[in-house]
Amino acid sequence: MVKLPLGVDKDNLIEDLINFSWEASEILLYYSRILGGSDYKNDLIKLKDNKDPVTLADIKVNELIIQRINNAYKNCEWGILSEESSIQNMSISNIRKQWLWILDPLDGTKDFIQGTGNYAMHLALNYNQKPYLGVVLIPEKNELWISNGEKVWCERADGSQKIIMKPVRKEIKDMTIVTSKNHSNSNLENLIKKIKFKNVKIMGSIGCKIASLIRGESDIYISISLPGQSCPKDWDFAAPEAILRSFGGTITNLDNEELSYGKVNYEQRGIIIASNDKKTHESKCKEIKEIIKEFNLFPIDS
Repeated sequence: MVKLPLGVDKDNLIEDLINFSWEASEILLYYSRILGGSDYKNDLIKLKDNKDPVTLADIKVNELIIQRINNAYKNCEWGILSEESSIQNMSISNIRKQWLWILDPLDGTKDFIQGTGNYAMHLALNYNQKPYLGVVLIPEKNELWISNGEKVWCERADGSQKIIMKPVRKEIKDMTIVTSKNHSNSNLENLIKKIKFKNVKIMGSIGCKIASLIRGESDIYISISLPGQSCPKDWDFAAPEAILRSFGGTITNLDNEELSYGKVNYEQRGIIIASNDKKTHESKCKEIKEIIKEFNLFPIDS
């Protein structure tokens, strides 16, 4: 049985995470509304790089969450890895701590700027390089997905909970795949065509994609990052993995092996598959692997 750091009560910690998240939601919604007026975009986009923009909202939420955790748990022996601030400040010894917070203050920044609403905040607490508990906040949907390591639920800002239904099992040809809006990938596009999924759903933010799996709006998500291509990072997957696993789904590589965190540059390379039914996940991985090999779509290690 996993025990939290000395002096930390799980129920109190979850309650704190809920409060911190709704504070973050207010910030994100505030800046989202401002971005709706094009006159303000240049003031809010701090790094004008089409590949990796950073907004003032990213920075403000980053500061808020780190401050809240540090103030509430001053004596805890855990580290914090954040996309926006800790890349420069994170030591190897800190990353390798038994307990590590992994934060993405704004996953789906391009969608945030574009006003699609498909953006999220991710916050996970990893134990020995594996997600233990976490939250995925989707402000525009008034959804806070919470995993306490045993179960997952979805709260609205008023504290009420949404009903979560178990997914219907499907053959892969009857599934809806959810895929990226702003990260085109010819390898993935070719794979989708060969599999002939029933539907293709497009949206930003991995957190939003994983939430769509839990809601039953989609059935499977695939990420392909071959050598020389950009790839997701630990903060993209940690919190979404926490909520999906508590739901009964899973995220693995093509060989049905669990993701490993804390690797070089925090990268999550290769072929990653997420589905909302752990019991049938391995068979999905095998079927996808066979299709890749049959049509020689791209190289795979094994």
